[in-house]
Formats: sequence, structure tokens, C-alpha cells
Amino acid sequence: MSRDRNEPAGATRVESVEDLVAHLRSGEKPRERWRVGTEHEKIGLYADTHEPVPYDGPRGIGALLRRVAEADAWGPLLEGEHVVGLEKGGASITLEPGGQFELSGAPLRTIHETCDEFHSHLSLMKRVCEPLRIVFLGLGIHPLHGVERIPVMPKARYQIMRRYLPTRGSLALEMMFATATVQANFDYSDEADMVAKMRTALAVSPIVSAIFANSSVSEGKANGFITRRLHIWANTDPDRCGMLPFAFEPGFGYREYVEWALDVPMFFLVRDGQYRPAHTTTFRRFLREGFQGEHATLGDFDRHLTTLFPDVRLKRIIEVRGADAVPPGLTCSLPALWKGLLYDPESLARAFALVSGFDAETREAARADVARRGLSARYGGVPILELARELARISREGLARLAHRGRRDPDETGFLDPVFAQLELGASPGSFVASRWEGEWARSVDRLIEYARY
Repeated sequence: MSRDRNEPAGATRVESVEDLVAHLRSGEKPRERWRVGTEHEKIGLYADTHEPVPYDGPRGIGALLRRVAEADAWGPLLEGEHVVGLEKGGASITLEPGGQFELSGAPLRTIHETCDEFHSHLSLMKRVCEPLRIVFLGLGIHPLHGVERIPVMPKARYQIMRRYLPTRGSLALEMMFATATVQANFDYSDEADMVAKMRTALAVSPIVSAIFANSSVSEGKANGFITRRLHIWANTDPDRCGMLPFAFEPGFGYREYVEWALDVPMFFLVRDGQYRPAHTTTFRRFLREGFQGEHATLGDFDRHLTTLFPDVRLKRIIEVRGADAVPPGLTCSLPALWKGLLYDPESLARAFALVSGFDAETREAARADVARRGLSARYGGVPILELARELARISREGLARLAHRGRRDPDETGFLDPVFAQLELGASPGSFVASRWEGEWARSVDRLIEYARY
């Protein structure tokens, strides 16, 4: 989930739907200003006891955040007396509801820079975590403990969501407290470019989810899914989640996304640092009538957009959200794969052509099949593994054409090597984890930590 500030990002009052459409249009950037931002979450536990990490205490999440701030000059983000995040140089470290740590990376031009940022973060976390005997895992779901065992972080936003979301979906609390993702954020040049990227990203999202499917063990046993996280999202909140079938209808653009967002109930309104529950009020009603004497601002709308959870989200950037958290070797591959698909025009067109013949029902069926079978699933009768191999080739060719150099490499194609290695195995990471957990690892948590630790 995106970080939230105590005050609205913009106090400009919204007078009409057109103001909100213009707000999304203001995200347009020329190609030379396009960047990639990567966000990756990780699941923590104590290396010695294998218990989840609470917020309080000398070895808790709060203490960890303070140590990170002291070790590397990060500025604290406070909610009341609690440190709930850190920020520095366009990046932030924030807490998910169950204490999952998220690095929201700075918007960077190349994956070389993104991966340097990622490894610097891991080096810092290792240095700070080892004395506390905390380990963080690259898995899409907590492998050992269910929701009732996972501590709650002291953020008002999450308290409101915790009360509301279970009324909408049977697995909403699992989403909040037990899951983790790696996602990437991309720019668009104009409305037509936004539409092309949104449609392509939504249509290929089941394929990407299969490549990174990695949530097959939870509560200490194989759970029957390769990506249970994807299944959880399908049972979280039908109002604000899903694959946005309206994005494929003729005439889709900024306004159609705004119209959808307007009819989703709000979680809360924030004024003077205080969160007010507002979940029976849609943003459309807030815009029309106000709420508790307050009027809608652009900052309120920005915050509302962060509480919408489709597989691909529009927020003056495009967020691709379908991948499970994975071990370090694959983490840098996720933004590279998407960059090769979305930032090269030829690759963008070829990726969409690969799946353009599938309708909304087929996309949903593929998503559900991927949750169960990962790369063994099918998409409209076609093996997902076959589509994934072609999608990876399209991305690699796109990255080669973009030719964004690193210190030693002529382009970013090397970041896809872990993806091709995974596809050569013919199975998702979660298939590997489940088979070994129930087999040669004999449910050894230490073996799992050795495989998945950051």
C-alpha cells in the first residue's frame, strides 16, 4: 500500500469532476522525464524464535525504525508518538498493517540505479537487523502465522481499514496483515499512452503474476495455491479491487477512471492529523454534499486513489501491482520486465497483441488459474508458461532498444536473467517452495529462511 501523510497533498478545493480529470492529466510527462519507481515489501520474523515482530519493545519494529534512521540519516514519519516510517531523498520506508517493511524507492531513470538502491537498502537492513535477530523474507505471504498471531501496527489508517474491509471480503484481513508484494510505477506521456499502458498491463498481469507467484506456504503448511496472495486479493473488496474490465471498453480514458473512483466508498477523511471513518460515503457524494462540514480537495482525492486496489492502478502514475514478493535475485527483475514492456513502443504493441484476443471473462479465469497453478496455468487455452516466455523475450528486446547503460552494461537486459532462469525451470517460485517445504526441507523454518531471506 502507498504511504499516507497526515495532511492532504493539495488543499485546492475540487469544484467538479473535470477538476479530477485534469488532476490525472497533470501526471503526463515527456518521454525524457519518464522514470521507474519500485516498491518492495518484506515479511519479518525473529530468527531465533520464528515469532512475528511486534511494534513495541527493544527488538520491535519501532526500535528497528529508529535504528535505521540513526544508521543512515533517514527522517522519521510520525503518527502521534510513534515512528511509522522514514524518508530520505525521494524514497521512503513505511509499515504495512502487519509490520511488513516496504521500501518505496525514488523515481529513477534506469534499472541499474533501482537495483543499486535496492541492494544498498538490503545492506543497511542487514546491518541493523542482525543485532536484533530479525530476518526479513521475500515471500508473498507470511509462511508461519495467521492473522490472529500477527501484531497490529499503530496506524489509524489501518485501524479503520481493519474494521471496514472484512465487511466486503472474506480474506481482507489476510491481505492486510499477511501478504507482501513487489510492484513498480511508470509514467505516461498523454491520455492515449496511459490507455495503451493500462490495457496492456491489465491484460498481461496474470502472466506476470505467474512468473513471480510465491505465496504457497502459509500457517506452516502448503496452502494449495502457488500464489495465495492473488486469491486473497480476489476476496478482499469487489468495490476497489480487480482487473477493471471497463478499461477495455471504447472511449476509456481519464474520465472513465475518475468516474469509477468516484463511486468507491471512502475509507477515511484526514483533517489536522486525525482520521475520520467515512466508509459509507463515496467520493462522489463527498464531492456533491461534503462530509462532516468538510469539502473535497485534490489532496483528498489523491489519498482516495491510494485506497483503490486494482491489479493496475492510476494515480498520476501507473502502478503494476500483481506480483508476489520474491527473494533478492528476482526482485530487480520485476521493474525491468515491466519497463521493457511499457517504455518501448514496439514492445508495448507486441505485448498487447499477445493477449488482445482474450475477453474479460477469460482474463478473470486466467487470474484464478494462476492463483492455483502459477506457471502451469492456462490463459484462454494457451499455456501461461508459453506466454510468459514470449512476454519475457518481448521485454528483453524492448530493453535492448531503450539501451539505458549502466557502469558496465550496455543496457538493462541482464536484469531479466533471473526471469529466464525461472522460466527455464518451467515452474513458479511458489512451486519450488511448496515442494521443498513438504519434502526435502521437512518443514524446516531455517531452510526456508536460508532460501527467502533478504
